[in-house]
Amino acid sequence: MLAAGLAFTPAGPVSGEPAVPEVGLERLDRGAAARPHAVTGWYVDAGALVVSVRGSAAGVTEWARGLGAGPVTVEHVAEAPRPVWDLVSGQPITSGGTRCTLGFNARSGTNRFVLSAGHCVRAGTEWHGVGGYLGPAVGSSFPANDYGLIRVASTAATSTALVDRYSSGSDVTVTGAATPPVGSSVCYSSPVSGWRCGSVTGINHTVCYPQGCVSQLVRVNACPEPGASGAPVVTNPGSGTTVRAVGLVSGGSGSCTSGGTTWVQPIAEPLSAYGLTLVTG
Repeated sequence: MLAAGLAFTPAGPVSGEPAVPEVGLERLDRGAAARPHAVTGWYVDAGALVVSVRGSAAGVTEWARGLGAGPVTVEHVAEAPRPVWDLVSGQPITSGGTRCTLGFNARSGTNRFVLSAGHCVRAGTEWHGVGGYLGPAVGSSFPANDYGLIRVASTAATSTALVDRYSSGSDVTVTGAATPPVGSSVCYSSPVSGWRCGSVTGINHTVCYPQGCVSQLVRVNACPEPGASGAPVVTNPGSGTTVRAVGLVSGGSGSCTSGGTTWVQPIAEPLSAYGLTLVTG
């Protein structure tokens, strides 16, 4: 049924109109590129062909008549629809020529944020994700630490607790945070490496990059790849569907061809520093 509280204006019969609204629907579909700017959509409801309009309905009747779509009812709507997309850990984020990986989604009150590597976040100002604009960088700590914060400004982007496993299986869900001991199995996800797993081989490591040294990192024997910076590191789900957040990929040595080491910024530090809670499922 048509939604209550909306204004409807019958457009009247059109010469040569088709008898079946579904035919008119197909004709509007074919003529979509020429629709008036205010038209936000159309559909058949209770035997009527309805055209949704935000603002002025000028030109709507003429557009439908020109397509031979038949009589239409104009539905005035308060807002235009917009695409929505999910913020999923392990998927790419970019700012200009800088490409990193979305670490974890987090909240502080009603404000939403994305955590990634500090050396990455500080290299950009306005960030984008797979579905469009994400938001501005609002904080970073590097060197000494390696975490950064992006505020989610897009109302079309939905913060999720999901981690993309790419070709290795269905997404897994973050249920909280963990500090795994040496010997524990962990995995990370990034668009360049996919889903990679290894073992924790050390904790409280200090690693010196050209820009400075970062302390209290976790060492993992999963191979690194350029572009994986900020990637989410989680407990190995095995055959399950849930994981706990361990940290963010900071850097590494070696490669996935020769084998190597990945260093991880523990997640507890940025959560505490920024007063955040993880988005969990």
